[in-house]
Amino acid sequence: MKAIWDPKAKKSLYQIAKYIQKRFGSEARKDFIKQVRETERLILTNPFLGAIDPLFEGRKLSYRNTVINRLSKMVYFINGETIYIAAFWDTRREPKKQAEQVVTKENN
Repeated sequence: MKAIWDPKAKKSLYQIAKYIQKRFGSEARKDFIKQVRETERLILTNPFLGAIDPLFEGRKLSYRNTVINRLSKMVYFINGETIYIAAFWDTRREPKKQAEQVVTKENN
């Protein structure tokens, strides 16, 4: 399997990492990125690891999510041998609003 990151998901990841570095330092940022990479590795070896996300109910694709830590969540869907990472967000924000902003090829 391979993973493809949506550009907006990647941008969100880097924004969160930048915030962590500014607020908690370089080591915390490194630990966070390490957690994200480990989570990506886990879903590549076990794509159904993440729970089906109810925020995306009613869409054509079955979105799943994994919690990176108590403040971050990765949303993805599976298509054949590819995992598409559709969103990456801070869980403290409005989840419904963030889910509405996730645009994938099913919406275009």
